[in-house]
Order: sequence, then structure tokens, then C-alpha cells
Amino acid sequence: MDTLLAQKTVTSLRKAGITFVSYLPETRLSEMLPALRQDGSFILAPVASEAEAVGITAGAALAGKGAAVYMEGTGLFVSSYNLLTVGERYGIPMLLLVAYVGSFEDQRNSFLFSHYGIKTKGLLGTLGIQYRILDSDEDLDARVQDAVRMMHALKQPVALLFTGEFTR
Repeated sequence: MDTLLAQKTVTSLRKAGITFVSYLPETRLSEMLPALRQDGSFILAPVASEAEAVGITAGAALAGKGAAVYMEGTGLFVSSYNLLTVGERYGIPMLLLVAYVGSFEDQRNSFLFSHYGIKTKGLLGTLGIQYRILDSDEDLDARVQDAVRMMHALKQPVALLFTGEFTR
């Protein structure tokens, strides 16, 4: 992800009302972290595990924050139990910002990630998590706002899967 695209993404998150982001750094979207820090509008919580990130983000959402989790696609598999038991069962709105590793459009795809990528949509479906795939910054503000509106309407986690130009 280039710096300009990272800044546009962070601006879209702020405009959509996201104020809290827990994260486990990864490679595809890593330029978002400096942009989030520089923006100053976000409370950031680094974590050691995506499962931990879901729990911490749930707490922030219950405290009234517009809450998001930033993770690599493999983190969906790691956090699936927490997403189901905390996010889905208790109705916690949170935005999942997921680097869609292993997708067809993943510009850094390899044998390490392709097996996860082809299972990601199925996992989200099994968990009952609605998602959108973002492969370009076209209508980025509207697409992020739509996802945030949906997470609040459903009172559930909603995922944005970043691929394509986001993974360069």
C-alpha cells in the first residue's frame, strides 16, 4: 500500500466515525499505521494476537467508540472463535480491516497465502460476517461509510477485505 492510499484510507475511517483501532501489524497495509498515528484522531492498541484484538475492540465498542480491528487475512482464522462468541453472539459492531492475502487480486500472492485466500470468503460466510472487497480507492469514502453503517445496523462485525491496488 502506498503512502497516499494509506492516508486516503485513514481519512475515510475518520470520516466514517472510527476512533479506535486495535492492530497486529502485517505487510500489505502496513503504511496505514504511520498514517493512523500521524492523524491523531485515533486511539491505537497494538496487540500480540488477532483474537486479543477482537476482545479489546469489543470493549472499545461497548464504551461507545467507533471501533475497528486491523489484521492480515490469516488473522481471521486466528480470531474466528472470538468473532463468533463475542462479536456475533453479543452483537458488537466492529469494523474488520483485513488485508485479503491470497486473493486473486493480491499483488504479493504466493503459495504461503493462496490457501488462506481461497477460504476467506467461506470463513466469513460461516461466521455470518458481511463483507465487501476493496480493490481500488474508487468511492472509498462511501464504501467505508457503508460498512460502518452496516456494522451499526446489524450490531455485528463487518469486514472490508483490501486487495488489488491496496496490496502493492
